[in-house]
Amino acid sequence: MRTLAFTATTGLAASVAIAAGAQAATPTDTTALRDAVTADGVMAHLQALQDIADANGGNRQAGTAGHEDSVYYMKDLLDAAGYLTTIQEFNYERQTLVSAEWAETAPGSATYELDTDYYPMEGDGTADAPVTAVDLSLGDPAASTSGCEPEDFGGFTAGNIALVQRGACSFEQKVLNAIEYGASGVIIFNQGNGGVDRTGMFYGTLGETVADIPVISTTYDIGMALAGTDGLEMHLAVDMLTEQVDTMNLIADTPTGRADRTVVVGGHLDSVGEGPGVNDNGSGTATILETALQMAELGIEPENRVRFAFWSGEEDGLLGSEYYVSQLSKSELKDIAVNLNFDMVGSPNAVNFVYDGDGDAYGQSGPTGSDVVEEVFTSFFESQGAYTEPTAFDGRSDYLGFIEAGIPAGGLFSGAEGIKTEEEAELYGGTAGVAYDPCYHSACDTIANIDTDTLDIMSDAIAHATLTFADTTSAISGTAKGKAKGHFKDAEFLGTHAVR
Repeated sequence: MRTLAFTATTGLAASVAIAAGAQAATPTDTTALRDAVTADGVMAHLQALQDIADANGGNRQAGTAGHEDSVYYMKDLLDAAGYLTTIQEFNYERQTLVSAEWAETAPGSATYELDTDYYPMEGDGTADAPVTAVDLSLGDPAASTSGCEPEDFGGFTAGNIALVQRGACSFEQKVLNAIEYGASGVIIFNQGNGGVDRTGMFYGTLGETVADIPVISTTYDIGMALAGTDGLEMHLAVDMLTEQVDTMNLIADTPTGRADRTVVVGGHLDSVGEGPGVNDNGSGTATILETALQMAELGIEPENRVRFAFWSGEEDGLLGSEYYVSQLSKSELKDIAVNLNFDMVGSPNAVNFVYDGDGDAYGQSGPTGSDVVEEVFTSFFESQGAYTEPTAFDGRSDYLGFIEAGIPAGGLFSGAEGIKTEEEAELYGGTAGVAYDPCYHSACDTIANIDTDTLDIMSDAIAHATLTFADTTSAISGTAKGKAKGHFKDAEFLGTHAVR
């Protein structure tokens, strides 16, 4: 276990109560719940999810029998523990890649490799045409607004393929402008300013737009090379299968607690189609499940209602949590005190990431009260002699719908495809220069992909924060200020896919 000895529980709880602005006479003591929520208990649920995936084609993707079995595995346990459970059904369209081709046909010939050199967005169709660069910015810094304004396409020849640079506005806006001016296809290359996330391969989405022309993303270096090639002509072909996905969220409420201060503790239960998703996000949902079960086993009756939520459709764009929030009335939005989100908490090369609620690290804070959530987590890890690092509210997980609605949020993350630095390896162990989770979105995200030391301290932190907010006797500052969506529409991601 990567922790030091516990500090005095009363001192920790008192500091948390003060940070949260609580008026409780007796600070929340989370010791019994933390002791009850063990890594072994969470691992038992993860083994069950692995078994479900093994019996259902190797995954638990939304809309599949593997996901449905995962839902009912958890529902049966929560029902037996006395929770009030609800199945929330919804549906959406998902595009699945059937095939893709990308090649240079003039002045030379070259074939590009799917996943390594490029990846299709939601576009569909075939283009064989010259390539026209659109308002590129290839200097240093590469502060591009390429394709964001209609006038960027002045002089564009209808029928050509548009070469567009990432930056400033959404991919959807760039593609819609290209379509308006008659582009037969769109190549969007990375922006070129900053680290690998702005130079290497990226996976993008067009939001609400499903284009009837092929649209692909590629690296900055490839984009630079294309921009410097005179007489360039290319072949683009993307074949996408569109299918309706019928799926469900699982909601489980404590039978007691103030409904006007509901604490929503959530994570996504669906996996990608490529694997069983034991870390992503079996780890988060299994820990949430075990926390709920142990609260019931200990007979804890929270001051505030706790709503444990297991979202679907996250891997296709945060769709389950977005749907849930969209169905809430204004009064129901105001009744939610806080959202705690747990997405990947057992990564094998982990860092203890805490969402940057106050914005001091990334310049984008959550709604009022999110700083309190961050403080609850960082204070807990500090009390265990453990380090933490901030992670941005960038739209990559299910908190997004909540913060867009003005609801305070926060949570934990142990790392995905990002690369561990030398400094992080010194603090947290593991291997520098390697992804936090080398099996992210892959078939190898199995039960063997979990670091139990990470899961141990993360599960303690999840239990601690859940009970702390469940027993807080005064609202988090700013809680009752739910508002219309739009607060974070400039987020850079929807789930795993970049949107700008």
